[in-house]
Amino acid sequence: MNFDINAFKEKARQFRKEILETIFEAQSGHTGGSLSAVEILIALYYYKMKHNPKEPKWPLRDRFIMSKGHASPVLYVTLANCGYFPKEELKTFRKINSRLQGHVYTDAPGVEFATGSLGQGLSAANGIALGAKILKEEFNIYCLLGDGEIQEGQVWEAAMTAGHHQLDHLCAILDMNKLQQNGPVREIKNEEPIVSKWQAFGWYVKEADGHNFNALIAAFDEFGIANKGKPMIIIAHTEKGKGVSFMEGQAKWHGKAPKKEELELALKELGF
Repeated sequence: MNFDINAFKEKARQFRKEILETIFEAQSGHTGGSLSAVEILIALYYYKMKHNPKEPKWPLRDRFIMSKGHASPVLYVTLANCGYFPKEELKTFRKINSRLQGHVYTDAPGVEFATGSLGQGLSAANGIALGAKILKEEFNIYCLLGDGEIQEGQVWEAAMTAGHHQLDHLCAILDMNKLQQNGPVREIKNEEPIVSKWQAFGWYVKEADGHNFNALIAAFDEFGIANKGKPMIIIAHTEKGKGVSFMEGQAKWHGKAPKKEELELALKELGF
């Protein structure tokens, strides 16, 4: 499948603008972890995944589970740009009676599973993948995890299950931005050696620069080919707050909304 790298880079710039504006409008939301996953979501929805915004429940669609559900702005912005719902609806984010709740919510078209209580998404993805395998359905399942999130024990139970059942139509992506709410992941609960841990649970592991489209797409191209008989995980090395200098690598932006002057400065950095 072909892709235009420059068009993807422009999408990433636009998505970051819309994520910031969405969170600013609500004065609530998770900025850092949304910005770190932009390229991952673009590569999935505009390159890899089989989906149809005009028919969100199309039976043969690929499924995406946003396990790090607090980073909902990046998913909502992606879905709106794909045409699942009007972009104007982003202004209702986290407001009363909105479909766009703070943690991803199934009332929003294109959202497969409500998440936000961390650690549960991979189990849900397993269930869908196992059902598809039993029924011999021809679709893939993708699941985005956070590196702070995988401190949850349920993730490793799910990792063991996926490996045991050889769910090779399941691809997890780890948004490894190295920060969680209270500081660096390695200081709160060191997860290394991360590659060998997933391998030990029977997964095919690929590392990639999570902000480099060529690297991400090369990794996604291996899915379904190099991982026969094994689920696959892409460990995407990212930076929390990517794209805005004063947000990059700063744990305080985990759940902080920009004020007006911060939004203006961020948008200026992004070229708007």
